[in-house]
Amino acid sequence: MFYMKKRKVFILGGGGFIGSSIVKILNNRGNYDITVGDNFIHNQIDEELKNFYKRNDIKLIYEDFTDFSQFQKLDKEYDDFYMLASMIGVNYTLENPHEVIRVNTALIYNSLEWIKKVKLKNVLFTSTSECYSGTIDKFNYKIPTDEGIPLCIEDIHHPRWTYAATKILGESGFLNYSKKYSINCKIIRYNNIIGPKMGFGHIIPHLVERFLKNENPFKIYGANQTRSFCYVDDGALGTIQAMECQNANSDIFHIGNDVEISIENFVKTTGKYFNFKGTYEFAPTYPGSVSRRCPDLSKSRKILGFKINYSWEQALILTLNWYKDFFLKNPNIKCFQGPNKFYK
Repeated sequence: MFYMKKRKVFILGGGGFIGSSIVKILNNRGNYDITVGDNFIHNQIDEELKNFYKRNDIKLIYEDFTDFSQFQKLDKEYDDFYMLASMIGVNYTLENPHEVIRVNTALIYNSLEWIKKVKLKNVLFTSTSECYSGTIDKFNYKIPTDEGIPLCIEDIHHPRWTYAATKILGESGFLNYSKKYSINCKIIRYNNIIGPKMGFGHIIPHLVERFLKNENPFKIYGANQTRSFCYVDDGALGTIQAMECQNANSDIFHIGNDVEISIENFVKTTGKYFNFKGTYEFAPTYPGSVSRRCPDLSKSRKILGFKINYSWEQALILTLNWYKDFFLKNPNIKCFQGPNKFYK
């Protein structure tokens, strides 16, 4: 009997929001040998995920990979290396920009030094549309935005841009190291991926908490700004498509949804979900927030076969369902601080 060799995969950040979705998709497909590296700083590993790893024989290295010695626990050969690990969250960047720089830079550098020492076919680094947020607002580039846009952030003094600065570093680092060491490399730039367990430093948990508290009038911050929201399952599948695409190398792909909506529309759609009968009031935008964001998906569709299976409305409802249930089951949680850390 013929047995196909399993595709050997290491996913750094595989316990996170998008990473765990990638793990589950690969596991459901079968024929993958999966190793996950994560210290779960964004959220403590829950029993459901822990049992999933154990039940499916997924190797977990529960360590902090800002310490290079943790890479020594890995094997010497992999087919695919997904590099998703990073410190993220607008609130966290504003409060702890030094930690964002320290953690993300260490993860990037350690990963780059590791890929020099192992036998590796493919690497994928996950980046963000934040990398060109300054280009959109300052130089009036067209929307939807393609992958060829120059990377530019706004005021370098502002802690808001520490995350984007590290992602620009990562893009350059992985593209150039991969070329030097003959590894097939892809870069993914995510555009507003949403879904259950996405964290608590984002717009949707903010909205859920406020609607459950019956805020009235309900303030809409940055009502005229636009975003394009993509469900996590679509984002994870697109990431896998990019990793396994044989017709791409040193390529950058947008993964997201190309339906652009206003924050006003997004908030009021959420209000309908909560049967909100009060009034709305426009409020100033969030510090450092960009005016518009919408990706051009032409390249991802043509080369990867990427498609959107969930509309932004479906993605929103699925995400709201999870956060509403969470807050109702945890009534003593009044607010949050840092990456998914609550205080009462």
